[in-house]
Amino acid sequence: MIPRHLLGAPPYLHALRRRERWGKGEILFWLALVAAFFVFPKNLLLGSQILIAGLFALSLDLILGYAGIVTLGHAAFFGLGAYTAGLVTRVGVHDPFLGLLAAAAVAAAAGWLTSFVVLRANDLGRLMITLGIAMLLYEVANRANGLTGGVDGLQGVEVGPVLGLFRFDLLGRTAYLYVLGVTFGLFLLVRALMVSPYGLSLRCIRENNRRAQAIGVPIRARLTNIYTFSALLAGVAGALLTQTTQFVGIDVLGFQRSADLLIMLIVGGTASLYGGFIGAAVFLLAQDRLANLSPEYWLFWLGLLLIVVTLYLDGGVVGGLRRLAAWVERRR
Repeated sequence: MIPRHLLGAPPYLHALRRRERWGKGEILFWLALVAAFFVFPKNLLLGSQILIAGLFALSLDLILGYAGIVTLGHAAFFGLGAYTAGLVTRVGVHDPFLGLLAAAAVAAAAGWLTSFVVLRANDLGRLMITLGIAMLLYEVANRANGLTGGVDGLQGVEVGPVLGLFRFDLLGRTAYLYVLGVTFGLFLLVRALMVSPYGLSLRCIRENNRRAQAIGVPIRARLTNIYTFSALLAGVAGALLTQTTQFVGIDVLGFQRSADLLIMLIVGGTASLYGGFIGAAVFLLAQDRLANLSPEYWLFWLGLLLIVVTLYLDGGVVGGLRRLAAWVERRR
């Protein structure tokens, strides 16, 4: 049924309206994450890590899946957020939300500054520049022992209770609900952006840069904005990792983290909003189970999983689920 205020409106407004509606699958997805708190009380720490990795993958999806900006150094912003959240506690700021704000500000500032270099290059140049930025930050963190702890990591991180009431416990109950709340709040913002004309303009830039320019899309401004916002989300994800583990290892800036992130997104599916979360769950659960079953060869099986998904699941797990749902719908 068409709402009264949309009667007589252009067809594209009806299409935008449909995109804004929440599907049953989306609602079930978030309800399942809430239910996991009660169903898997002994696995909440792993659940928190999956949510953090999913938020991190979502930040990459914004620039890679929607805007078509390739990168191999997205861990730079994740690491900046992680170190910022840890360092602010060393100067007496123990409130977790203030730590998130500080991490978001630092990561966003870094994203905005580096965007002027990254966006000037082509795809191959962007890969090398982003990788170089991450390597530079890694070496800086490695050398600044007095500030970051170097290879030993930043220790002595003390995060206060959430809202001054709920302390982080060893079972991860507070951490899970805290991470879930922050992740869902940011997801709402991302979803609103991506289903709006702004998100459609990003897809237009990705598909045909010249056509987007011809119809008046401000390409450089759009790409700078989304790159900065993506860095902000990555910084918040890094801050959440610091606050829930109360430790920062130098690996948060490592190439392996960027590579793992790319694998999660490919497995889950790009430009789908949920692909990063599903890919993070598949990757981390597979890593956990395969490492227990075969500590020496788990990477072999993980690589095999990646090959199978890439070859036979166009669009990742999300793409496969969409095709399955379409097939079921046709069979009815």
